[in-house]
Amino acid sequence: MVNSRLIQSVSFTSLRTFAVGVIVLASLVVPCRMSAQREYSPNFAIGGKAGATLSRMSFSPEVHQKFTQGMTMGLAARYTEEKYFGLIAEINFTQRGWDEDFVRDEAPQFNYTRTLNYVSIPLLTHIYFGSNKVRGFFNLGPEVSFMLSNSISANFDYENYKSIPDFPQGYRTNEQLNKEIERKFDYGIAGGAGVEVIVKGKHSFMLEGRYYFGLGNIYKDSKRDFFAASRNQSIEVTLKYMIRVK
Repeated sequence: MVNSRLIQSVSFTSLRTFAVGVIVLASLVVPCRMSAQREYSPNFAIGGKAGATLSRMSFSPEVHQKFTQGMTMGLAARYTEEKYFGLIAEINFTQRGWDEDFVRDEAPQFNYTRTLNYVSIPLLTHIYFGSNKVRGFFNLGPEVSFMLSNSISANFDYENYKSIPDFPQGYRTNEQLNKEIERKFDYGIAGGAGVEVIVKGKHSFMLEGRYYFGLGNIYKDSKRDFFAASRNQSIEVTLKYMIRVK
């Protein structure tokens, strides 16, 4: 257990260092690029978004799981220049969580899904290219989230699973089934890509696929705790409507 946690810690530290480096680099490059642009036409737009999420957790020790479906919706503001770069800020309601995979344990009669409801705030570097009618884009930056609530859907008594005769035990991780969420604040890196269709120069529709990698844990992760890692991972597909106000 000590060796696996040490390897997990080294790997996580390296990933976190890389992620911080990406954020710092983006925060330096974008202002420099904007200041270097002598002629530009500022564009400020606001709008809303809605879509679906596919989520799971990165657990250590491993938890047999599969993606669970959820939803996301929110408000967005974007500031861009004519040449390639801008910033996007959002405030969203986002569902994450995980779905236990009992098929792997040869016990498909059991079902368990945990849904985590967050208010999330990403601040993303926006890189775009294309014409005045159709553009491609990439988004990358940090995201912070706060858990509003969480819920469990199960067809068995997950608080007393040890008393269920045919429940798989011993060879699978079950600690998470009735464990309370211990850390509601989350932070991580979000990155996505998509296409934007501009209508009459003022209205636009943006279809985006985005990946979120959480760097925080929902459970405590000291050497005395059961889980060394319990991080959110999610894929989002959204449609966003923006209207230019300046």
